[in-house]
This record gives sequence, structure tokens and C-alpha cells, in this order.
Amino acid sequence: MVFKDRTEAGKRLAAELSRWAFPNGLVIAVPRGGVVIGAEVARSLGLKLDLIIPRKLGAPHNPELALGAVTQDGTTILNRGLSGFLQLEDKELQYVIEREIKEIKRRMILYRGSEDYPDCKDKQLIITDDGIATGYTMLAALRSLKKFEPEEITLAVPVAPPDTLTMLQGEVSRVVCLLVPENFYAVGQFYRDFEQTSDDEVINILRELKR
Repeated sequence: MVFKDRTEAGKRLAAELSRWAFPNGLVIAVPRGGVVIGAEVARSLGLKLDLIIPRKLGAPHNPELALGAVTQDGTTILNRGLSGFLQLEDKELQYVIEREIKEIKRRMILYRGSEDYPDCKDKQLIITDDGIATGYTMLAALRSLKKFEPEEITLAVPVAPPDTLTMLQGEVSRVVCLLVPENFYAVGQFYRDFEQTSDDEVINILRELKR
């Protein structure tokens, strides 16, 4: 299966999610691509849409090398083996973490006009992205959201590799994933159109569906 684009993937995901009831549901999307997915889910299920923004923690001298991920409230997932191998000092790690939290807050204000977290208490959360690779950023997002005491969390994505889904399974009430390929190299390989979602698209979608 290859998805035409994020809109089609979101519609297919929404159809699968329609098997469950979400009377107190809230869709939480991971920007930017996950917002397009989440928008289709929110429209189909008649729910509001909001955001959580996890950020990859890149190594200080090689930003493309992922050390883990962080969310706005400081929830941090670290690859301790890699950070130990690189012999990073705590102050180096803390600098990277603080830099990414600052960027998260900037994006929250840009996208939704406030850095406040969505109200998740006692909600049935559906967290969406356009796909998951290593799972670091999603794991950080899930553990952050659990602190706000939702009733349940459904992880809903079009595609992810099996080992990543196994890692995340215990963090949520259910996983809904349309495609779980053994030969997984990157999320984009499963989309014919994987053009980057713009900031303006995210802002416009939230204006429509957040309130």
C-alpha cells in the first residue's frame, strides 16, 4: 500500500477509527505532517484538533544524529547508549534540551497563539502523525500527554515499522496503524506525494478545527 498523500491517508485512518466511539474525544496532532492527518480524523469523527510538539534532540556536533526527543514540559527520552558513546557532558545535553524546548514554545505560539498545553484531562485522546520511524519523538509525546490524566490514548498513524509499534504499544490504550511494513526505510517511501506541510497550512487547519 502506498498513500496518494496525507489527506488520503488521513481519510483511511479516520474510516478505521470509526469502529470506536469517542464521545469525549480530542485529536492531538504532531506538526507538521501529522496535522493534515489529524484534520481528516477530526472532521470525520466530529472532534476538535490541537497539538503537541515533540522535538528531536540532535547531537551537539552532528544535529542529524538523534540522541532522543523532548516535549515542552521537559519530558525527555534519551538514547543513553549513544550519549554515553559520544561522551557528552550533562551541560551539553541540557543545552540541547533547553534549545529545543524554546523552539517548541515558539512554534506553539506561532501555530495556536499560545504555548499552553491543550486540556487533556479525562479526554479520549487520538494522537496522529503522518508516520513513525524510530519512535523517539512519539514516545516523548505520549509520556508527556499521560501526565495530564486523559481517560485513554489512541495512537493513530498510517504507517510504522513493527519494532517501533511494539515499543509504543504499552504506552497507549490502542494502536491503529494501517500499514506495518517489515522493509521500512523512511515514512516518505509510503507516500506518492510527501511534500512538506507548511506553517500556514498548520495555522489554517487549527483555525478551522481547534475551537
